[in-house]
Amino acid sequence: MTPVPVAVLVSGGGTNLQALLDALGAGSAVARIARVVSSRGNAAALDRARRARVPVAVLADPTDAAEVVAAAADARLVVLAGYLKRVPPAAVARFRWRLINIHPALLPAFGGDGMYGRRVHQAVLASGVALSGATVHYVDEEYDRGPILAQWPVPVRADDTPDSLAARVLEVEHRLLPAAVLALARLGVPERPVRLVPDGSAFVVADHPTVRLGDAG
Repeated sequence: MTPVPVAVLVSGGGTNLQALLDALGAGSAVARIARVVSSRGNAAALDRARRARVPVAVLADPTDAAEVVAAAADARLVVLAGYLKRVPPAAVARFRWRLINIHPALLPAFGGDGMYGRRVHQAVLASGVALSGATVHYVDEEYDRGPILAQWPVPVRADDTPDSLAARVLEVEHRLLPAAVLALARLGVPERPVRLVPDGSAFVVADHPTVRLGDAG
C-alpha cells in the first residue's frame, strides 16, 4: 500500500500539526504528510514541519484559489489544522470530499464565521451546555457547515474557564484528528462524505459498521 499524501494547512502554533506528525511519522504505511502550507510566514507550525523535514509553503495570498490549489496539488487529502483563513470556493470545489477541518466544539453548535479559538469556549460556557468536544468535518463553501466526519464529546465542568475547557478539548483534538485522517486514508479517501462513529477502541463507518478504522481512544 502506498501511503496517502496529506497536505496540512496551518496558521498558528501547530499543535494539531504536531499530533499528525507524530501519528503519520516515518514508516507509516497508511498516510504521510507531504507538505505543510501556512497562511503566515511566521507561524510556529512551520518550524515543526521543518524539524520533521516536511516541505513547507507560505501562501502570498490565501484568498487566491489557484495559489491554494497549487500549494496542495500533490495531496490526496487536505487537512485544515488551525488554519484561520477561509478556503476560496474554487479550491473547495477542487478538493471536494478531500478537504477536512478540526473544530473545537460539537458542530453544528458554536460554529460559523468568527467562531474559533477561545471565542468558541467562551460561547460554550455562556450557553450553559453540559457537553462540548471536537468535530472533524468536511469543508464546504460555508464556515463549519460541511458534513460531519467524526466527533468526540468532552464534559463541561462546573468550575471550567475558557482556558481549562480549551485545554481538555485540545487533548481530544490531538487524538481525533489523526484518527480521522488515518481512517480516511485506510478507506482510500472516498470521494463522498462518510461518517465515523466510535465503537469500543476503534472508529467504524456509520453505514458499514463491520469496517474498523483505528484508535477511538
